[in-house]
Amino acid sequence: MTLLTIILVTIVAFEHLYFLILEMFLWTKPKGIKAFGLKSKAFAEDTKVLAANQGLYNGFLAAGLIFSLILSNQIFAIFFLICVTIAGSYGSYSTKKAKLFYVQSVPAILALLSFVF
Repeated sequence: MTLLTIILVTIVAFEHLYFLILEMFLWTKPKGIKAFGLKSKAFAEDTKVLAANQGLYNGFLAAGLIFSLILSNQIFAIFFLICVTIAGSYGSYSTKKAKLFYVQSVPAILALLSFVF
């Protein structure tokens, strides 16, 4: 992996660790409510178990990317970057929020492109 690829994969991994923190620990706090544009504190409380589960999945994506960096394994990195891209694309489509695509999928796509060029 080139230095650029390592940097981009690291950014995507840390981004997903941040999502884990937001969804698992800050979902019902003002920062989480604001970050996800939640309707109310009550809504956040009602959905916190779902958000925690979502955060756990983001943690697995981050772990996979970090593991690929430690092993310097391009196949693992490409697999997890494709997973991130699909998750971000589906999330953007299902929530009708284009911002999600740009925040989650675009960095993963850039990292994928760095493997090609």
